[in-house]
Amino acid sequence: MEPRPEPEFQQYSPIKAAPTWREVVRRIFAPLVALGFLLVKFGAFAIKFFGIFISVGGYALIFGFKFAVGFVLLILVHELGHFIEASRQGLKPSLPVFIPFLGAYVAMKNAPFDPWRNLLVSAAGPFAGGLAALGVWIAGEATDSRFLIALAYTGFLLNLFNLVPIRPFDGGFIWRSIKALRLGHREHARWAPAWRVAASVVVYGGLIGALALAMYASHLPQDRL
Repeated sequence: MEPRPEPEFQQYSPIKAAPTWREVVRRIFAPLVALGFLLVKFGAFAIKFFGIFISVGGYALIFGFKFAVGFVLLILVHELGHFIEASRQGLKPSLPVFIPFLGAYVAMKNAPFDPWRNLLVSAAGPFAGGLAALGVWIAGEATDSRFLIALAYTGFLLNLFNLVPIRPFDGGFIWRSIKALRLGHREHARWAPAWRVAASVVVYGGLIGALALAMYASHLPQDRL
């Protein structure tokens, strides 16, 4: 008697019933409901937190991921300069809010206009941002990294451009403070001491000059590109 071949068994996956419409709705909307709950629970903080990542993603589409991260961090340091100085002045500022492709801002609610205080808060952003770009430039020169040097150059340019004497740029608020210190203001009719007027001009001019020189020094010639 000839031996019979062993029967071949085919593996079958169990037949699953098609999901009901309720299951489909649950799978789609459950994550959205959870995300909405987090946004409601944490409110503005969640929006500000996610705004950083949205900004990184937006800039990454144009400049690449590494440059986008560095660029957003430089913006963050700039805004933290405003935040720290405003907190020191007792203004209770909000955390930095990022708006993709438009930068970021720090809001201060019900802050009465004080020329000297306004000047310090406005100048703190470009000052902190310039120091951050300086640190990146030093690191780039120490490691001969064209990427870091180019990032530092961009940081200097960003903070210098922010000193244009037109609102809503920082330079516009600084210039408003200088005029109020020199000519007086309806809420501060008495003129400011001469040293404050001189100091405000030195702060504004010094920031512009320092950032312009830093841009010139960090510029990469074609033979280093």
